[in-house]
Amino acid sequence: MDLPIITRFAPSPTGDLHLGHAYSALYAFQLASHNPAQFHLRIDDLDFTRCRPEFVQRQIDDLAWLGISWQAPPHYQSKRLARYQSALGYLKDEGFIYPCLLQRKEVAEILSAPQATSSLKGRLSDAEMAKRQDDGREPAYRLDMTKIAANCPELFWHDRKTGKHIVSLSAIGDAVIARSDIGASYHLCVVLDDHDSAITLVTRGRDLAAETGIHRLLQHLLQLDQPCYEHHPLIVDETGKRLAKRDDAKSLSAYREHGHSPDDIWQICQLFLEKPKNKFFC
Repeated sequence: MDLPIITRFAPSPTGDLHLGHAYSALYAFQLASHNPAQFHLRIDDLDFTRCRPEFVQRQIDDLAWLGISWQAPPHYQSKRLARYQSALGYLKDEGFIYPCLLQRKEVAEILSAPQATSSLKGRLSDAEMAKRQDDGREPAYRLDMTKIAANCPELFWHDRKTGKHIVSLSAIGDAVIARSDIGASYHLCVVLDDHDSAITLVTRGRDLAAETGIHRLLQHLLQLDQPCYEHHPLIVDETGKRLAKRDDAKSLSAYREHGHSPDDIWQICQLFLEKPKNKFFC
């Protein structure tokens, strides 16, 4: 990278931080040369159906205990709704997305059918669309990949460790860009957040490598700067399963209460690093 490394850590306040979060945060902070001016903390709290404000301060306290500091104040996705809606409006105006009132079961049936295509546009009649809207259903918005692919140049993204990756538009399909309940999506929000914070290096776990193609496409459609990426190993449990809050992974506060130091946390993380398993990192 020719640009200064500016990284970020972006937890969702849906629970307490665990070892996986600690490793990801420390990894990014180290690449930023332990410089708070080159490290951002973003609170990904847009999903009001799962996020809880009581977890925000506990996560901030855990990061401070680890010795991580950042540009103040943290960025909150919940305060950037207007930015997301503006970008969504642009995508609508350009015809890059379309409203979709299909239910999850219907989408699964369509995509699993023999010789199915990834396009979901036009699967409901105008009459059925009108009926569902009259019933009070809000549409999700999906990428119109048939239209996009017809005029899209070859896109690629760079990983600092694994090099150049070509974006497969067919693999992206008509992905959801705005959920019906919150009016945005993870994909849309993160590319805007990283651009607006001038992030030059996005560090995250290997499990998100497959999502980078859609992020690169959105950067192209929205004319945003393209950062470099680095996808690090995951922290797994004794069975090789990735740690997750929904599985009650042991929290950082529990390690602290048992007398572990911040230095201990980094050493413990090294014991549970996942070995490369997927096509991006073989």
